[in-house]
Amino acid sequence: MDVLSYLRLVRRHWWIVLITVLVALGAAAVVTVRTPEKYQGSVTFFVTTPSQGVTDAYQGSLFLQQRVKSYADLITSDRLAQSVVAESPLGLTADQVRRRISTTAETGTVLLNATFTDTDQTRALKTTETLSAEFVELVQRVETPPDGTAPPVKVEVVSGPRVSSSPVSPQPVRYLVIGGLLGLLLGMLLAVLRGVADVRMRDAAALQRVTGSPLLAEVPFESSAKAAPLIVGEAANSLRAEAVRKLRTNLRFVDVHEPARVIAITSALQGEGKTTLACNTAIALAEAGWRVLLIDADLRRPKIADYLGLDGGLGLTDVLVGDIEVGDVVQRWGDKSLLVLPSGATPPNPSELLGSKAMADLLVALRESADIVIIDTAPLLAVTDGVVVAVQADGALLVTQQGRTSRSQVAAAARALHSVSVRMLGCVLNWAKVAKADAYQYEAYKVAVPVDGPSVPSDRAAVARRGRRAAAGRDRTQEFSRLSR
Repeated sequence: MDVLSYLRLVRRHWWIVLITVLVALGAAAVVTVRTPEKYQGSVTFFVTTPSQGVTDAYQGSLFLQQRVKSYADLITSDRLAQSVVAESPLGLTADQVRRRISTTAETGTVLLNATFTDTDQTRALKTTETLSAEFVELVQRVETPPDGTAPPVKVEVVSGPRVSSSPVSPQPVRYLVIGGLLGLLLGMLLAVLRGVADVRMRDAAALQRVTGSPLLAEVPFESSAKAAPLIVGEAANSLRAEAVRKLRTNLRFVDVHEPARVIAITSALQGEGKTTLACNTAIALAEAGWRVLLIDADLRRPKIADYLGLDGGLGLTDVLVGDIEVGDVVQRWGDKSLLVLPSGATPPNPSELLGSKAMADLLVALRESADIVIIDTAPLLAVTDGVVVAVQADGALLVTQQGRTSRSQVAAAARALHSVSVRMLGCVLNWAKVAKADAYQYEAYKVAVPVDGPSVPSDRAAVARRGRRAAAGRDRTQEFSRLSR
């Protein structure tokens, strides 16, 4: 994966980054509130020695720089801490005083800085004053030779003692900035890990890569699709309907040298929207003037008759077992050139029935009776029915629901089709997330339907009434024969 891929994962899981940053800022705020205020007293010492001439000055400077390093340890020694406590008892033990003292020696100089940190501002100042006086005396005693001559080193206070006017700790701004940055980095890491660990199909590029077939359409998610799955009425002007029309165009030109006239629509799992897409694709093709036959070959869980409001009691099963002629069970839907062959009764052996010679002969006959035959099949990973039907069709269309099916499941479905040399026409990403810019662009260019224009039923009940009215009182055999000519 490249940097752009990681950035896309962070963008996709932006809510993880946001939550992590908020938690980190909250933790920084809690730490700031719970941390007691601390003040810092400081003093600066200058270490010197008598020198004679330039050579002596140079050697003396090297000598003093070595001495300063030793004095830094001397300031934090137990001996000085005990002297400070004995001189100015302020409720602190020698060990507490020693642990609150810190020193820094400026490199290349003979300056030594000492600080004392305490929660009480007054005590910090008094302790620093006592510390500076006691340290000067301690160096005087340590450096004085046994014979009582003048010591070779002298320590003087050149800055301080003083105490900070405001607390040096806590620092709210610093804590919040550090907490926010750490939360941002941690959130981005978690977002990337979540994206890498997420095996579900998330985008069209991954779907094309896994299936090895072209993407023919991305059908966007619409909350109204559950109540009104068909692209009729108001839904005919939706972004979802436009995606189906794009699929219609791509299906017609996916291979101009060998056009597919019998198309099996299937999916890896149940509930990915293959039946709805099959119905809507058939409706879109019929709206373009094609003679379309929609077959419900999902004999285990048929849904097409329910979606279109047709009678599904007799259908494909009865034709295959030889109980009835196909012309007697084919039904016209609406006022379009769309015929529907329901599934009929559920047989005990769907796979054997769909793979029989009767099914092959039926598809050969129907191929000559319609411009395009759309077959809704069973999911590929559940049963073998879908593969059996797809083998007899001119090609298969694989439908995958975004965010539901894993990449391994889609790959397994594609392998099931490729293993029997099924021609993969392409794939469709269902319930896709569409960018707002694309939605706005379609809204700006879609055709406005007149208010007083002809009304078209939009809900499932209205579609059912429409289908029943169109089919009532007609001889289905004659209708199928007339449309086939």
